Amino acid sequence: MIYLDTSSLLKLLHNEPESTAVQSAVGEERDVVISTLSQLEARVQLKAAWLGGDYGKARYQALADQLDALSVLAPFRLLHPGAGLLETAIRQDREAGSTHLRALDRLHLAAMEELGARRLMTHDLHQATAARQLGFEVMSPGLR
Repeated sequence: MIYLDTSSLLKLLHNEPESTAVQSAVGEERDVVISTLSQLEARVQLKAAWLGGDYGKARYQALADQLDALSVLAPFRLLHPGAGLLETAIRQDREAGSTHLRALDRLHLAAMEELGARRLMTHDLHQATAARQLGFEVMSPGLR
């Protein structure tokens, strides 16, 4: 099982330099977890881009529909983190020492733990560092 962070999830929706590498890596996986947290964050970012003028409403709706479709297509699974998500995030933050991570990124790492995922696909370097410190395996397809 690999947990797909929002930074990597969006690369499946937008044509970015790492998109092909992410598509290829996802294609090699049997079980790709998208948390409801990732789904929400991606939807908010898509809406912000539309409202900010990056694209029109039709493009926004097409991207939002594509995001929804991913959650029911193999190898993807949409999972809901448990009720202990916040407590897990607080504990991880206490154990992190001097490693700083934004709250939403910390919640993603807590969601991984809650869902039993040990592998993370992310293109966020700070999150990757924090994940490694917690013992998670990290991959960032297309990044050197």
